[in-house]
Amino acid sequence: MISKKTINNILSEYDSKKIRIGTICSHSALQIFHGARQEGFATLGICTEDRKKVYEAFPLATPDEFLIVDNFKDIVKEKFQDNLRDKNVIIVPHGSFVEYVGPEALLTFFNVPMFGNRKTLEWEGDRSKQRIWLEKADLKLPKEYKHPSEIDGKVFVKFSGAKGGKGFFTANSETEYYKKLKEKVKKGIIREEDSLNAAIQEFVSGVRYYNHYFFSIFENYGFKVGKGALELLSMDKRIEPIDESQRGLPDVPEEFYDYTVTGNQPVIVRESLLPKIFEMGNKTILSSIRLFPPGMLGAFCLETIYQPEKGFTVFEISARIVAGTNLYPTNSPYSVYIFKEQMSTGRRIARELKTGIETNALDKIVF
Repeated sequence: MISKKTINNILSEYDSKKIRIGTICSHSALQIFHGARQEGFATLGICTEDRKKVYEAFPLATPDEFLIVDNFKDIVKEKFQDNLRDKNVIIVPHGSFVEYVGPEALLTFFNVPMFGNRKTLEWEGDRSKQRIWLEKADLKLPKEYKHPSEIDGKVFVKFSGAKGGKGFFTANSETEYYKKLKEKVKKGIIREEDSLNAAIQEFVSGVRYYNHYFFSIFENYGFKVGKGALELLSMDKRIEPIDESQRGLPDVPEEFYDYTVTGNQPVIVRESLLPKIFEMGNKTILSSIRLFPPGMLGAFCLETIYQPEKGFTVFEISARIVAGTNLYPTNSPYSVYIFKEQMSTGRRIARELKTGIETNALDKIVF
């Protein structure tokens, strides 16, 4: 893994007055570029030629400069890394960035400063490590099955990486598990190598809430965690084809049984649930500090299911900005109570970087 010392040395050569915020043109890039501009930063979009027109279609969120690549994986090539470093770029990783480039490449070969703690990618991307992280946080998790032969009821099967639910499915027995898995691979919906590392979890019923947090080590207002502050910036619910299955009743077509995320809906919860939501975020941060110091920094999302009698069950963590935050490019029903000005998660990231520069502490939030 790239050492923190290596990144610190690179960062020390940056001109702090000419920092650019960069990311891959996908996922939540419009929000990241827009938020960076609001905080006075220049921006750079890593883009394929076919996507450039899309990002030029939104003038207030168009990056100041494009770095054109044939394939997003090319970003680890030395000539592109040199380009980014020469332009004082700090990368903001998002789901597509991690999925397209790959966590291993980002951890091993990508010598460009990134916002947040790079170690987080390792703990998020490895499902066994992610579960250890959440277990150490004492969060309620779905039962996990080590082998398909252990299936004793309805289970949910998913795969590593930021796939947005692509290929995920349910099964009620070992036989059904292997049947559906084989079909997914045959149709090319999932890769053979992904099928070997499927996560099998208890199917939990309830309402899905995706809680968008931000942890700042520079602030001490609001909900204090250690020496920093935990902010609840917004929430969403994912829109998946399965949500529309009632339209196919009584004989639901097979294509409805698809958990691929196609969009997002805004959500606000009863205020009586907020103490538990903050408690879960608090425990997640403290667990991360113990496991991989300095722990989780910046934006993250706890993906939960709420059932009134059972409370919250956390089924996953996204340790970065999530696409559900795109619902709130200005304010959310929660950020409006924290900030006097408009504040998206993209702008909040830029604000944290700005504070790091102004306090000469950029190395504390960049790796």
